[in-house]
Amino acid sequence: MGTGTLSDKAKDAAKRIADELAAAEIKLVASLPDDWIAELIKTLDADARFIHVPVNREESAVGLCSGTFFSGTSSLALMGASGLMTCVYAITKVNYTYEIPMLFMISLRGAMGDSAKYQVSNGLYLDALLKSINLPYEVVDSRDKLRVIRGAYRHTRVINRPVVVALTRDVLRGEA
Repeated sequence: MGTGTLSDKAKDAAKRIADELAAAEIKLVASLPDDWIAELIKTLDADARFIHVPVNREESAVGLCSGTFFSGTSSLALMGASGLMTCVYAITKVNYTYEIPMLFMISLRGAMGDSAKYQVSNGLYLDALLKSINLPYEVVDSRDKLRVIRGAYRHTRVINRPVVVALTRDVLRGEA
C-alpha cells in the first residue's frame, strides 16, 4: 500500500475526494466536525475551488445547501453519520416536500472498524433509518469507488431529492 505515513495518506485521500467534488461542480461545502473527516474539512477549507462554511447544527447545513439550490450553486453537506441521523425531520420536511436535491457526504461511523463504542448506534441504525425514509445512499469503501460522488450528485438532480455518499474510515485514511 505504499510507505507514506497515515497523515500523508489521509491528505492524499482528502485531495482525491476534493478533486471528485470539483469534478461534480460542487462550489459550496457546509460542514460539521467529525474526527474522521477532519483532514477532508481542512483540505476543502484551503481549496479555492470551494466556499467552505462551517455550521453549528446539522439542520443549518440542510437549510444552507437547500437554499443554494435556488441560486444555482451546487453544494454538499459534510458531516458524520450521527449528524445525518439528526437531520431526518429537516430532510423530509424541506427537501422531500419541496423536491430540493441535495448531496450529503458522511463518515460511516459505527461500521466495522470503528473502535469508538459510542458510535455503535450509528452502525446499528443508519441503514434502517435511510431505508425507512427512502433516502438513497452509496458506501464508498475503496478509492476506486470515489467516482460514485459525481454519479450521486447527478442523481440528486434526477430524483429531486437528497442522496448520501458514506465514506469508510479506510477510504478517509487513504488505506483502501
